[in-house]
Amino acid sequence: MLAICIAVVASPPAIATPQVPVAINDRLGGDLAPVHDPVVIREGDIYHLFSTGIGEGDQRFISARVSRDRIHWEKGAAPFDRLPGWATAAIPGATNMWAPDISFVDGRYRLYYSVSTFGSNRSAIGLATTATLDPAAPGYGWRDEGLVVMSTPTDDFNAIDPAFVADGQGRHWLALGSFWTGLKLFALDPRTGKLLRADEKPIALAARPVPAGAPSIVEAPYIFAHGGYYWLLASYDYCCKGVNSTYYTVIARSKTVTGPYLGKDGSSMLAGGGTILLRADLQEKQRFRGPGHPGHFRDADGNDYVVYHAYDREHGGAPTLRIAPLRWDADGWPIAQVQ
Repeated sequence: MLAICIAVVASPPAIATPQVPVAINDRLGGDLAPVHDPVVIREGDIYHLFSTGIGEGDQRFISARVSRDRIHWEKGAAPFDRLPGWATAAIPGATNMWAPDISFVDGRYRLYYSVSTFGSNRSAIGLATTATLDPAAPGYGWRDEGLVVMSTPTDDFNAIDPAFVADGQGRHWLALGSFWTGLKLFALDPRTGKLLRADEKPIALAARPVPAGAPSIVEAPYIFAHGGYYWLLASYDYCCKGVNSTYYTVIARSKTVTGPYLGKDGSSMLAGGGTILLRADLQEKQRFRGPGHPGHFRDADGNDYVVYHAYDREHGGAPTLRIAPLRWDADGWPIAQVQ
């Protein structure tokens, strides 16, 4: 008999293809625009987002959105339906509210907001508070706490873009500023949330050297703590020009909340330094331009996120919500995971 041998060749083992996580920005959906100058806070299992009032109706006086997963966003209950009387008297011609900041302090939510007119430093920052952000919960209702700080043409700063921070010693501060001589820091009374000393000069946080008489093109401060440092976020160059916006975001750190804030290369934010966190062109197929006015939030998982707006080339340059996790490198510096 002739023996016939049949060789069986085993197939090579399948190689698993690594699953690349889809970036938050690629999954965002729902009501994402117009969103300008966003901040996020979480109450229970709901994320609440507040932004500059550029919508319709009551959304013109600070827009509000909510989400259960950080991904899909819907319109929320706007905190105001008109400008407070003190604000219309203080800032003639103002028609909406800008650049809010939200925090939870001693059992109440504090919403700082700006009232101004474009290009003027006759500006004011106000405060409103509520016991809860849930319109259906007992204790809901925004209470106007009035003026916190105001700037006039005789001042060298612009009282917009407020951002609250509490330091490790329990002291409370308000960062603010846009153009003029740059970003400032005011001490707050922890009890009232207003200036601790009304006649005190603010502390300088950031400025950009420019020719005499020209504005220092820096705005939108935000300070948060991580890894033994305070981190200052700020936006350089120009917003509000749609896809032609040149906004970009820098970050620097300091051992003290009052600064000086230095970039990774040692450059000072007081001299236009810092480290770029979000570029003017994010390279997301060059679709989203001018990323800026960032806020920071730390989720229940302990991870850090930066929330900001960018201008969408595919939708007429509309300011659009963007959210990026922060990854911390071996040197302890953040990298925004925009893609």
